[in-house]
Amino acid sequence: MPLLAILLLFLSASLHALWNLLLKRSREKYIAMGWQVILGGILAFFLLLFTGLPPRALWLFAAISIALEALYFILLSSAYSDHDFSLVYPIARGTAPAFLVLWSVLFLHETLHPGGLLGVAMIVSGMVIIGMTNLLQTRGSRLHARGVMVALAVALLISLYTLVDGTAVKSGPPLPYALTMFAGVPFFTTAYNLRRYGWKQFATAWNGPRLHLILMAILGVAAYLLALLAYTFAPLSYSGAIREVSVVIGAFLGWQFLGEQMGGTRLLGSIVMFAGISTIALFG
Repeated sequence: MPLLAILLLFLSASLHALWNLLLKRSREKYIAMGWQVILGGILAFFLLLFTGLPPRALWLFAAISIALEALYFILLSSAYSDHDFSLVYPIARGTAPAFLVLWSVLFLHETLHPGGLLGVAMIVSGMVIIGMTNLLQTRGSRLHARGVMVALAVALLISLYTLVDGTAVKSGPPLPYALTMFAGVPFFTTAYNLRRYGWKQFATAWNGPRLHLILMAILGVAAYLLALLAYTFAPLSYSGAIREVSVVIGAFLGWQFLGEQMGGTRLLGSIVMFAGISTIALFG
């Protein structure tokens, strides 16, 4: 893996964990997520005035990515409304590389090395450790079992839109492509939020503290732009996995700032996942 790609992915992971932390601290997750997407879309539209649209060959990729990203945002905010940040975030981000490796081999024909396969196995093992911790603590209660399933669904969506976006930016300019995607997602998420809450409740959130909403938008756009830049010159299967160092950051932030229980087993799971990511970076 190129060193520059690793640095870009680590920075992307840090920004991604931060905006997810801000989302979890929001009182109403759906509405906070909605405003983040709207503000990110406005920023992207403004920047598109300078970059122009991507080539027409990338328009279909952008349309598919918009649909997947919109569903991802809606499902993620739902997950954070009902379940621990330090449970959902590590499982959702940690399992995605396993899906992505499969898609990369099947559709992009990427060749995996033994070190890369070992790293992916370690990431999945860390996810299982973290997920089983919560299930054992609650003796398999329906609430936490459902949280794990929702997190896995989020992971599947992450892997699919990463595959679409990674394929697109390898054949065209990443900046206008990403900005087009960010500008399109709000049309779907805003329609969903307005139908669920109505304009009055949705607008009330904007009349309150706005700084965290603005920060979420900026961090979200910047984090994914950095990841897409790395995807242009590094293998997608390994890049997607390395970016998931955010699971370790996310678990730590949930424990440090949200008062969620970290526990020795969750810490162990996070360490195993980080070790898997490092293995991919060094030997994949």
